[in-house]
Amino acid sequence: MSLFKRLAAGVVAIGLTVGASAAAFAADKFIVVQSTTSTQNSGLLDYILPKFQKKSGIEVRVVAVGTGQALKNAANGDGDVLLVHAKPAEEKFVADGFGVKRFDVMYNDFVIVGPKNDPAGIKGMTDVTAALKKIADSKAIFASRGDDSGTHKKERALWKQTGIDPTAASGDWYRETGSGMGATLNAAAGMGAYTMSDRATWLAFKNKDALEILTQGDDRLFNQYGVMLVNPEKHPNVKAEAGQEFIDWLIGAEGQKAIASYKVDGEQLFFPNAKGSASN
Repeated sequence: MSLFKRLAAGVVAIGLTVGASAAAFAADKFIVVQSTTSTQNSGLLDYILPKFQKKSGIEVRVVAVGTGQALKNAANGDGDVLLVHAKPAEEKFVADGFGVKRFDVMYNDFVIVGPKNDPAGIKGMTDVTAALKKIADSKAIFASRGDDSGTHKKERALWKQTGIDPTAASGDWYRETGSGMGATLNAAAGMGAYTMSDRATWLAFKNKDALEILTQGDDRLFNQYGVMLVNPEKHPNVKAEAGQEFIDWLIGAEGQKAIASYKVDGEQLFFPNAKGSASN
């Protein structure tokens, strides 16, 4: 082979190697976020993530499950960032060394929805535990997510305050769906049941005809969301730099503005309340 041909072949080989490396880098420029069904079902993530990708070039791949499962997945290293809504469990996640630092992101609230004929007579009540007690006393059907999600954790805490263990009536008036919020709302609509939903998923829910909000406004229904980086010291596979870039964006001015601007039928679903940049 002539010197010219050998040089040309070398240039082509280098070009192919560089091209392959660039393609591999581009294909690897993504993070996995373990999150909740409420952020997905509400449409929020579909709205804000393209804005982050456009700015950063980083694709965000979401695993939307209940908060309990998201916490387990992240603790196993199956993800780079955790975005959920069960603050005590999130703080324990960080304290146990699975997360680096937790940040408030946004909030909304929970509501009790139910059939319009309201057999338990809770419409207009603002004391959520009193409303749940009336549902139990009347043995009206209540659909629980039953999936250890943030919503389910909150529901269980509220039942505990009533002094009632609804799981004793599991399969009778208390029905555990083991499903996400959208699926549980559909089940409630089909059964003529009460259920507890985060307001964002309820507002985005399309099958409202048989249901309406009956109890709301109790301070105990406050629903805070938090974000944290999965600890790369526990799991070296964590894409710490890209994950932190997403967190900084989410709790920074651009991300907070994007969250606030997401509306359904003119109604804001989430209210940003981050207290500063993750890098501060």
